[in-house]
Amino acid sequence: MKMHSSSDASGSDASGDPRAGGEPAAVSLVLFASARQAAGVSRVELRAGTVAEALDLAGGMFGPDFVAVLDRSRVWVNGEPAAPGTSLVTGDEVAVLPPVSGG
Repeated sequence: MKMHSSSDASGSDASGDPRAGGEPAAVSLVLFASARQAAGVSRVELRAGTVAEALDLAGGMFGPDFVAVLDRSRVWVNGEPAAPGTSLVTGDEVAVLPPVSGG
């Protein structure tokens, strides 16, 4: 059963954290290097509540080659490293940064 937190009109919960609501947010997934090549696009708009949800949606859209790239990539949200459980809010930019070889 899905639990709902109380939130005000701004999307913040009672603690004032806009990321605590858990509702899907409109976010941009930005893909670089081999992630962009595997997906065939450099950017896609998604609705997701967490980083893991955004990546799962993208994996379903772009297939196993993309998922293989995700397995060895770093993910950042708004220029900061992010864990899979990181909550997202509308307007966030989720970047997939695969390892780069060469020098």
